[in-house]
Amino acid sequence: MRKNNPRDNPFAEETIDLKHLEKILDEFKGQKGAIIPVLQRAQYVYGYLPKEVLQAISRKTRVPLTRLYGVATFYAQFRLARRGRHIIRVCDGTACHVRGAPQSIEAIGKAFQIEPGGTTPDYKYTLEIVYCIGSCGLAPMAVVNEKVHANIEPDKIVDELKKLD
Repeated sequence: MRKNNPRDNPFAEETIDLKHLEKILDEFKGQKGAIIPVLQRAQYVYGYLPKEVLQAISRKTRVPLTRLYGVATFYAQFRLARRGRHIIRVCDGTACHVRGAPQSIEAIGKAFQIEPGGTTPDYKYTLEIVYCIGSCGLAPMAVVNEKVHANIEPDKIVDELKKLD
């Protein structure tokens, strides 16, 4: 996976170990129409689709790089940028919005110097805005690393996030 640990030096260049990709490509060798499963597995291994990984997939499969980028940018499941260790999803759907989600989004942004859709420079947090978590009766809602937080309040959610490693 990654050779450099961003916790050691968050500003160090990341080195991508392509040996994990070789196993994925061997599994799908000769299979036409396997671009999406290859990209899905590569993203699972690397956390996103780094340029080096897409270039290696292109070389090995002889699928033009532009086509790989086309697929990766068309489907929302794929990420071309590295994300934080902690994914914060704050709902800003109607119920959450009226019950104070914008104030929590603003508080998180100020506390960690992060814009919605962005990742902190140390790759600790990624802040995403979603428009329905499906629990409107518990609004406002957030999901942090797949853990649901109901009835969030700006100061309390920031305190919870600060407790993460």
